[in-house]
Amino acid sequence: MPSTPNYLELVKFIIEPFLEEPASLRLDIERCKENERLWVRVAFDDADKGKVYGRGGRNLQAIRTTLEMAAASAGRSLYLEVYAAENEGEQRRTRRSNGNFEGTERRPSNRRPPAPRQLNN
Repeated sequence: MPSTPNYLELVKFIIEPFLEEPASLRLDIERCKENERLWVRVAFDDADKGKVYGRGGRNLQAIRTTLEMAAASAGRSLYLEVYAAENEGEQRRTRRSNGNFEGTERRPSNRRPPAPRQLNN
């Protein structure tokens, strides 16, 4: 049986370099033994969100891929969820590797579509 990585230390090692204040990083892990799944929850200051997510979410996707591959090598599946820091109290919008958004609902826009134009001939 392959050795099991220390997921919390691995997440800390990967995410801390992106943070201005590494002490703001909060980590939690939930293990489900029946189906070998792990849920890793991270929270950090809102000011660091742009660095962790990266342009178009590329950094966060790379972090997720790295963690998922580490878990797969140990025969597990891993899901990473990003939350707002404790002092903000509200869950942030995160994207799972399957492209679905977690933690938010889509609200209808108050904007109206532009009126059709008349063409002058």
